[in-house]
Amino acid sequence: MAEKINPNEIDSDFKDKVGQEENIPVSEATDHSGDTSDQDHKSKSQKKHKKDKNAEIIQELGEKLADLNDRHLRLQAEFDNFRKRTLKEKAELIKSGGESVLTAILPVIDDFDRALDTMTEVPEDDPTKKGLLLIFSKFRDFLKVNQVTEIEATGKDFDVDMHDAITKIPAPSEDLKGKVVDVIQKGYMLNGKVIRYAKVIIGD
Repeated sequence: MAEKINPNEIDSDFKDKVGQEENIPVSEATDHSGDTSDQDHKSKSQKKHKKDKNAEIIQELGEKLADLNDRHLRLQAEFDNFRKRTLKEKAELIKSGGESVLTAILPVIDDFDRALDTMTEVPEDDPTKKGLLLIFSKFRDFLKVNQVTEIEATGKDFDVDMHDAITKIPAPSEDLKGKVVDVIQKGYMLNGKVIRYAKVIIGD
């Protein structure tokens, strides 16, 4: 037969065990308050370190952005200067691109001038004279279309920027002193630029 268990004995044993557990010294109990404090300190330290690191990264990125912006502005200014200079050079090239060709034609114009000077006494209806005048007129129109103009000299004040003095002679009158009294070779300008100085004689 199974042995009967006395309920009073069970209650007595349970009470003894509870009493023993309740009498455990405080020093032997597990204290986690120190560990929690250390963890909080480490967590705060890590957050602060991360915050400082983020601030350094932001500052570094800001400096790089400022440097890139400065370089961009410099390149933009250089490109703008290059564009303006190129346009100016192109305009000048177009403006005076045919200077060498036009300058080479000037001696031909001089020959026509001299030929016509020798034909002052030839009648205007002379076929040769009429032919020369027609060709000479076409040459002059060609120069005019290409912005080539003759430099005014006779009777004008001597100008070193446009006239090349060959010699001086006694002025025929007082009002011609220091002025051009004769032109040996005509001068020409292309778009305001002298392409050949006028060779002149000055009154002294």
